[in-house]
Amino acid sequence: MSDSIFQIIVYSWIALACITFFSLFFVTAPFGRHTSQEWGPNINARLAWVLMEIPSPALLSYFFFTGKTAPNTVTLIFWFLWMVHYTNRSFIYPLRQRDHGKKMPVMIMGSAIGFNSMNAFVNGYFLGNYGNLYTESWLYSPAFIIGLAIFIIGFVINIQSDNILLNLRKPGETGYKIPQGGLFKYISCPNLFGEIIEWIGFAILVSALPAWSFALWSFANLAPRAIAHHKWYLEKFADYPKERKAVIPWVW
Repeated sequence: MSDSIFQIIVYSWIALACITFFSLFFVTAPFGRHTSQEWGPNINARLAWVLMEIPSPALLSYFFFTGKTAPNTVTLIFWFLWMVHYTNRSFIYPLRQRDHGKKMPVMIMGSAIGFNSMNAFVNGYFLGNYGNLYTESWLYSPAFIIGLAIFIIGFVINIQSDNILLNLRKPGETGYKIPQGGLFKYISCPNLFGEIIEWIGFAILVSALPAWSFALWSFANLAPRAIAHHKWYLEKFADYPKERKAVIPWVW
């Protein structure tokens, strides 16, 4: 693939992220607490999580290791961070879900597979074919140090928030509760905020357009969903803390 064709693909993907961001304020993806029977047949949610997330680590690894440039210390760290996130997201997180009866529309799972596959392709192809742009001196650059710190902070926020949500209900309990603790003091969706922070950190770390496209996509997907969650909490719980924002502390 030529450089110009690859750039067109990445810029087109970025444009689609912008369109998606605005459209998701009008259509809430029907899974989790927003599950709807109007979106066609459903599949077990735990199985759906595995099937829709696993293309990301698999395809990124394929394009990374089959590219024209051999992996080096820096690009292997990029790959490792991606794998850490998606090992949790593809296997650990769905297996920890307590409600084994939850469903997800097959159409939502299919769109997520496409989304994850495309993000994995643009980033894996870039790292596999342009990885020689990174020498070991990159490990000491401000971009690497700052980006890695932000990625780790986002990952910790994401895991901590997931732990709070997964432990809200005791065994055998059903229904929803108001989450407390951690950044839930300030926002309704710190789990989503943490994931957005992660990929902004990754984009700084890599400092390349494909990584920034994924950061943009993360925000475009997760920020509108956080707004929908926040509105849902306010409607469902009369005593929901009014000082909480949706996704960005003190801001939004």
